[in-house]
Amino acid sequence: MTDAEAEGATGKGGGTPSGGDGKTGEAETVFDRLPGTRGELQTLLDRIVRENRFTIAVVFPAVGAVTLVASAEGWLPDPLAFNPWFVLFGVFVMRSPLIVGVLPLINRRAAGWVGVLIAYTYFIEHLGVRTGWPYGTFEYTISLGPMLGGVPLALPLFFIPLVMNAYLLCLLLLGSRAANGWIRLLVVIPAVVTMDVVLDPAAVSLGFWDFGGGAFYDVPLSNYAGWGLSATVAVVTLDRAFDRLGLRERLENCEFILDDMVSFVILWGAINVWFGNLVPAVVAFLIGLGLVRTDRFDSELLNPRR
Repeated sequence: MTDAEAEGATGKGGGTPSGGDGKTGEAETVFDRLPGTRGELQTLLDRIVRENRFTIAVVFPAVGAVTLVASAEGWLPDPLAFNPWFVLFGVFVMRSPLIVGVLPLINRRAAGWVGVLIAYTYFIEHLGVRTGWPYGTFEYTISLGPMLGGVPLALPLFFIPLVMNAYLLCLLLLGSRAANGWIRLLVVIPAVVTMDVVLDPAAVSLGFWDFGGGAFYDVPLSNYAGWGLSATVAVVTLDRAFDRLGLRERLENCEFILDDMVSFVILWGAINVWFGNLVPAVVAFLIGLGLVRTDRFDSELLNPRR
């Protein structure tokens, strides 16, 4: 085949193939714009998140808080009320800054250890549903998508970002002291438990799950002991999964990597305010204040016209 024939066959020459409409050339032009390497893909994802930070970190959790409260109060009709696919989509979007932020650091070792943490997440949650240990007796009362053994298949999307956010924030705040593994452990564990002080009372108020009562806004204190255990496992696993210096460098160069914590504060803080959960609401406010006061947090994120 000559060069001219090849050009005509692909639609890249001066005209389209006989009887063609030029769509092949258009399709190839679109595909040519897709990232061809992992580095190009990362650049694209970084740009998408960076250009949509306000929508992801502020609008999505605000809309989520309104729709979840409306669902709990009976103001939304089926199938909109607590629609699990809407919930999972919203959670995924809010998690995207963290996912995209950590993505460059995912290699075989990281993927393997994250897989271990995912397996632990399913195991400990299934054990909790079946036996009441270590979180206390509870059951899911609202669908969060497909279930397996009484546990949502999407559970890692809820659990791992929570502990990862606390882990990254502590690396940021500890600075050089984060080199000490015991210090990391002793700081991240209470950070994770503190975040759950915000999460669980709000989720129980919405009716996502039910402990059958408890001393802290219908949440038993054993739940927080269980989170202490899971936070310990998470820290040990994340320490083995990621290069700490690489994480620190990414924290310094990626301004949106902790935006998921902004979403967390807005979503669960607002829900706690609505249901009158005063202490969790105050704790959410303090977490938000701590984020704003860090040198790395871009407070202009809250300005949609920045």
